[in-house]
Amino acid sequence: MNKPMIFRTLLGLLLVLPGLSARAELKPEWELGMGVAAVDFPLYRGATERRSYLLPAPYVQYRGKFLQVDRERVRGLLFRRDRVELDISVNGSVPVSSKDSSARRDMPDLDPTLELGPELNVHLYYDERRHTNLDLRLPIRAVFAVSTQRFERQGWLAQPQLNLDLKSVARSGWNLGLVAGLLYGDQGYHGYFYDVAPQYATAVRPAYSAPGGFAGKQFIAALSRRRGDVWMGAFLKWDDLSGAGFADSPLVQSRQAFSGGFMVAWVFAKSDKLVEVNDD
Repeated sequence: MNKPMIFRTLLGLLLVLPGLSARAELKPEWELGMGVAAVDFPLYRGATERRSYLLPAPYVQYRGKFLQVDRERVRGLLFRRDRVELDISVNGSVPVSSKDSSARRDMPDLDPTLELGPELNVHLYYDERRHTNLDLRLPIRAVFAVSTQRFERQGWLAQPQLNLDLKSVARSGWNLGLVAGLLYGDQGYHGYFYDVAPQYATAVRPAYSAPGGFAGKQFIAALSRRRGDVWMGAFLKWDDLSGAGFADSPLVQSRQAFSGGFMVAWVFAKSDKLVEVNDD
């Protein structure tokens, strides 16, 4: 999902959180655009070194019956009812060169990861008058390390989240999304990022084997607005590793970190075909 998946991962960080709308709308089946995105985030969760990007970024919307692609994620809808839906969740992480990390120096580089699995979404609350909704999202994803030489499973990750969407806050036209979530992973997933094999141990980096279990908390706030063919969005994420099973790894240098970014895009093409949608 990175290099070339890097665009998908970076844009996935721009969490413009779509809400559930009780009033169906007619929208183009697909839209294409191009813009510029800027993001800043740690090399990996727990690293002190950071990575910043300013790069062109595609804007893609596809509103199919079973496949949906938007600014946040790729969704393969498997089941939908008024309050419950099951879809396919896709995510990933960027590659990390160990020469850029003081904690990982002289260790193998981290390949990008691809996360793929089912996600159960439960719509807990919707206020049609105020355009407010609260969802419980329950994704469970298998994690694969991906490179030109391998496609290797590295464990699994669960990420239960509460997602609150407020549309046109104070009639400003800006949509606000708030997410609070927990992370859990197995030993294989945690080990991929936080194990230190004996041959890579040093006086300041002892050998370490990460356990499975709790992996910390994440809190996200995002703003977005669409005016004609121009879309704007920004996000701020706080990552907290306090209490994580691997928090004592010598590769964890910081237990709290902020990430942020913004994107501006211009939509230059859209389908003539309109489809009825309940969210965007």
